[in-house]
Formats: sequence, structure tokens, C-alpha cells
Amino acid sequence: MEKVDFKIAQTLPQFSEKPRTSHEKPIHDKVWRLLDFIAAILALIISAPVLLIISASIKLENWKAPVFFKQKRVGKDGKTFYMYKFRSMYVDAEAQLAKLQAQNEMEGHMFKMKDDPRITKVGKWIRKTSLDEFPQFMNILKGDMSFVGPRPPLTTEYENYTNHEKKRMLVTPGCTGLWQVSGRNNVSFHEMVELDLKYIQKRSIRLNIKILLLTFKEFTGKGSGM
Repeated sequence: MEKVDFKIAQTLPQFSEKPRTSHEKPIHDKVWRLLDFIAAILALIISAPVLLIISASIKLENWKAPVFFKQKRVGKDGKTFYMYKFRSMYVDAEAQLAKLQAQNEMEGHMFKMKDDPRITKVGKWIRKTSLDEFPQFMNILKGDMSFVGPRPPLTTEYENYTNHEKKRMLVTPGCTGLWQVSGRNNVSFHEMVELDLKYIQKRSIRLNIKILLLTFKEFTGKGSGM
């Protein structure tokens, strides 16, 4: 029986039990998580008066309807969580969705309709200004979401994803992302997936800040995309 040369064996590269995959950026993710947490607290404090005005407006339109709307979404690695928004649709909006599927203006596993009849009067205003998304600061505090990342899909949408499409959820989902500042409604589902995968590979503090600045320009009506 031949003897094993342990000196040679010790020179071979050592692998951990769980090799890092190409999308993993642990230092970036930890630093950005800290920035997310701090920014979310500041955002909630600064936007408090606006949040109160929107809450009052929703109640004035329909006193019995809830101010907030929570919906099960798919987050990082396929784990589900409840995403919060200001209610911008009528209470039975989800029940009406099946009837409107034929009028879907978005390709792939996502529903978009320009003149959606389920949207309330207040809802049209807060959606146009993206103010309906402000309660997601709470999701960011909890760690379910980030300020920047792929948009979290509905569970029903995710169930129909291919394995390739599911890769867009390898990171924490965000309030805004690369596809939102690259044409938004003019971007197809396939293009959105590819933009999200590009973001996952290229993500950095610098890119995140650039996306946030472009989102702010879109929010104020001065955006022109990337």
C-alpha cells in the first residue's frame, strides 16, 4: 500500500463546506443592511406628518376600510413575508383580480393595468406619487426588504416562475431597483428579470445610491432613466 504524501496534500486549496456563490457579497450586504436600518428610522420620523395626512384621507373616503394593506410576498431565498402599503384599492380588489386578468398589460407573471377600476380616488393620487409605498419603511426596519433590490413578487406569481426567474430573489427585495429607473412600465417581464439579475451581480453601495438618486428624480418628475 502506497504512503500518502501529507506535505503535498497540505498544499492543495482548502474548501469550506459551503463555497461562496457568485451572487454572495457578505460585506456589502451587512454594511447596506445597517444603512437601510438607519435610513428607515429617519424616513419614518421625517415623513410622519405626510403619513398622518394620507391616513386621514383614506379614512375620509371610506371610514370603515382599513388604512393599511398587507399582502403576502416572496422575499430572499423564496421566504414569504407580509409587505405593507397604504390601501389604494377597494377592499375587494383581490377578489376582482381574476376578472381583470384578460386586460393585463404586462407580459409574464405580473399584473399591470393602466386604468385599473379597483383603485380609489385617494389611491390614484398616492400611487401616482408613490406615497402608497411609504409603509414599507417598516418592512425595511424588520429586514424583510431593503431600499434597493428586486421587487418582491406575489406568491401566486412566484409559483409560476422558472428556475431562472427565481434567481432574482437570491437577495433581499427592495422598494426600488434597477428596472424601476430603466423605463418601469415600458420594461417587459423578461427584461425586468434580466435587469434584476444584472443588479444582483453588480450591486454595490455606489450603485444603490445611484438608483436611489434616479428614483428621487422619477418621484419629482425629473427622471429620464439610466
